[in-house]
Amino acid sequence: MSETLEPTPHFPESQNSQAANDLRAAASAGAAKANEKARAIKETAVEKASLLKDVAATKATEIKQVAGEKASQAKVVAEEQFKQTKDKAQELHESTENYIKANPTKSALIALGAGFLVGLMVRR
Repeated sequence: MSETLEPTPHFPESQNSQAANDLRAAASAGAAKANEKARAIKETAVEKASLLKDVAATKATEIKQVAGEKASQAKVVAEEQFKQTKDKAQELHESTENYIKANPTKSALIALGAGFLVGLMVRR
């Protein structure tokens, strides 16, 4: 038994040539289909990427807006707390000033004692 691929003698050369041409045409058609499918996949991927980009941009805008609103709210709360603290400090200052005016000797002795204690602590 021979392992060569010789054309068989009972088929004319034109049939062999026709078969080869048919195979080439089928291969070319298969390659065209594969190229078309690859192009369609690429278009779908580009569309999906564009859609994802749009969704991400929308979400980023929403997050930026919410963050801005939260920052504004935090600013308002901080301003209110600062004003309250400032008012309390002013009240404390006024009440201390009134106490000193009402008790000048006692206030001077308290200040002298506090200064002495701070001096001792700083020395060590």
